[in-house]
Amino acid sequence: MELSVSKSPTDELSLTNCLILHPDDCKRLDPKFDFGSSDGGQSKKTYIQVLVPSENNGITFVYTIKDSPKMKQGFVGLSFIQRKWIIGSRLEFPLRLSPHKFDPQRNILASITLVADFLQKSKTSKDPYNTDKMVLDFKEMFISLPFTIGQEFIFKFENKPMLLLKVKSLQVLDPATLSGGSIGALKANIGLLHGNSQVVFDKSEASILNLSGKARGKTAMPTIINPDWDFSKMGIGGLDKEFSAIFRRAFASRVFPAEVVEQLGLHHVKGILLYGPPGTGKTLMARQIGKMLSAREPKIVNGPEILNKYVGESEANIRKLFEEAEQDQQKLGANSGLHMIILDEIDAICKSRGSVTGSTGVSDTVVNQLLSKIDGVEQLNNILIIGMTNRKDLIDEALLRPGRLEVQMEISLPSEEGRLQILNIHTEKLREHKKLAQDVNLEELAAETKNFSGAEIEGLVRAATTTAMNKLIKASGKVVVSEDAVEKLEVQKIDFRHALDYDIKPAFGAASDDSEHYIGNGVFTYGQPVEKVVGDGQLLIDQTKNGSLISPVSALLEGKVGSGKTALAARIAYQMSDFPFVKVVSPENMIGFSESAKCQAIKKIFDDAYKSELSCVIVDDIERLIDYVPIGPRFSNIVLQTLIVLLKKKLRHGRKLLIIGTTSCYDVIKQMQMASCFNTVINVPNITNPMYIINILNDLERFLDEELNELENYFKNKNVNISVKKLLGFVEMSVQTGRDNRLPKLISLLEEQNHVTLLKKDKQEEYFEDDEE
Repeated sequence: MELSVSKSPTDELSLTNCLILHPDDCKRLDPKFDFGSSDGGQSKKTYIQVLVPSENNGITFVYTIKDSPKMKQGFVGLSFIQRKWIIGSRLEFPLRLSPHKFDPQRNILASITLVADFLQKSKTSKDPYNTDKMVLDFKEMFISLPFTIGQEFIFKFENKPMLLLKVKSLQVLDPATLSGGSIGALKANIGLLHGNSQVVFDKSEASILNLSGKARGKTAMPTIINPDWDFSKMGIGGLDKEFSAIFRRAFASRVFPAEVVEQLGLHHVKGILLYGPPGTGKTLMARQIGKMLSAREPKIVNGPEILNKYVGESEANIRKLFEEAEQDQQKLGANSGLHMIILDEIDAICKSRGSVTGSTGVSDTVVNQLLSKIDGVEQLNNILIIGMTNRKDLIDEALLRPGRLEVQMEISLPSEEGRLQILNIHTEKLREHKKLAQDVNLEELAAETKNFSGAEIEGLVRAATTTAMNKLIKASGKVVVSEDAVEKLEVQKIDFRHALDYDIKPAFGAASDDSEHYIGNGVFTYGQPVEKVVGDGQLLIDQTKNGSLISPVSALLEGKVGSGKTALAARIAYQMSDFPFVKVVSPENMIGFSESAKCQAIKKIFDDAYKSELSCVIVDDIERLIDYVPIGPRFSNIVLQTLIVLLKKKLRHGRKLLIIGTTSCYDVIKQMQMASCFNTVINVPNITNPMYIINILNDLERFLDEELNELENYFKNKNVNISVKKLLGFVEMSVQTGRDNRLPKLISLLEEQNHVTLLKKDKQEEYFEDDEE
């Protein structure tokens, strides 16, 4: 169809960047034309190809048409800028118009760069033009319109002087994105503006236009989101897989138009829950996702900030978070850009309904309000909520179903490779300014910092740096820094070693203080009984590391009080296993706890253990944990059942757990059906061979060789039965009497409490012969 060029009938229509036709002409071009489609992009668009005659080299342009009864039939209305670009401002010039069809999978703009200048040199302003707000207005005005390289058009922003925009460069989405590839972009000559397209404004070289904001020229963000970015440049390490998974689930479907997503049968993910131990980078990850988006700034809210003491205010705060998204969807419909809401500490406002006792129900109504906004009657398709928590178990189950926070990703403790990435990030400045000594090996540090979170690794580097700085401070009358301190400052291996030994301890690591507490007196390998326990302990460690069972490896050390069960368990766990996580469930740490508090404390230790790839839990003095008393008998059934459940709990994939229990009442534990929860039972006997006492005293070096020989002769026709703990107590007491009296005193203590008795004649040589063998 051929039409003659005319002026646009109104100034308002000249700003639409569309070609204006009479309604009858619109109908002739497209029988399905949507009349009055001035709704900002929600109605179907009709695209036409404009062919300029051969004297202009047969150039074609693509536009969107609008209908206006003010246009004469047989004419097409163009603004002055359109006429200047297409035909050099001539009126009544014939143009040939024909329908044009875009491929929605190949012509959607990933980014568009525009050069801006004032439309009229006589009407300028020195006031800044906020490019972030300009992007929103630009998309609202021109959504779903085609743009071509070199195209010029008018843009009115707020009440400021109008701008002349020229298309500098275009990129369209790579179709491979929805086929499972990385999100990418290709250079193009033409494309359609989409709600998630990135818009960048730059000013012409001679212009006095003052642009501000993130969408300004070279300060604009990268053209498209790419899971293969080097996240270390953003201060993030060890989370590459998690980032890629989030992009695949949450963003791949959003960079393409709604009709393409509908053709593929996809539905946008509306929510992501990041959970895991403190300090692993959940908040940092969410904030960086927000920064990487080429759309509007995300709203970042701490969960407790939502709550308000006044009735209805907490729910109103939730509604305010979604106001902009609702308004955007009403204006632009399916073409609305993405609105991100980041909720830190989401467990503060989304606890399971009915779980908060004694409250006014505020917690429940806040959850209800959030659910209705995410997935209520009037669903919002232009939102993405990222929630973060350390306590996923507290969150209401309704929030975790598909359609709400359906992507639930654990941000766990970094692997050795991840720890190396984090160390490289936090030592980058030190290396750049040559302040990191040559003897610092980051690979060795990564291997030594097992179960360190990202925050703890950052703290380790900071502690090592301050240690190095402290060595250069002169402590005279006043604290001063020497003049050459800056030149001499260098963080060395010894500084990191000091930080590891004294300053930074991992929250999910093996506590050295506990090791010293339980093995303070040492473990005496006095003979075959102890060697057997230690050997079995090594087998348990190997089984835990190399086994394929989904249940924990467990062993119960049983024996008389003071036989050394706890010390042996601590030696296996702390000194032999080299497991990154070792914790002790001890009754001495739960004095005064109620039954429920004790159960929660025990459960927390086991939950923490499951966060580590290799872990060991010592359940010490089980009968004391369950409050067993033989009078009655009495015990706490709640604590007992908690322990049984945790001992039998299946492990998650990739997790290994060793459980070592100790008890002095094996028969009682057996009657309570708890002994069967352990894979094996290992007996730790009292000392029953006199030569074992000699061996222990020899290791203690408290007696002379003559005294030990005399004691050996004393034991020749004697039977002994004493625990290690009691023997060590007798030795400490006897040495207080002085050199001449210590041996008689030790013998006296052993005899007075019946730990030494006469042997029968046929048994007198038995122990010594066994020991020689």
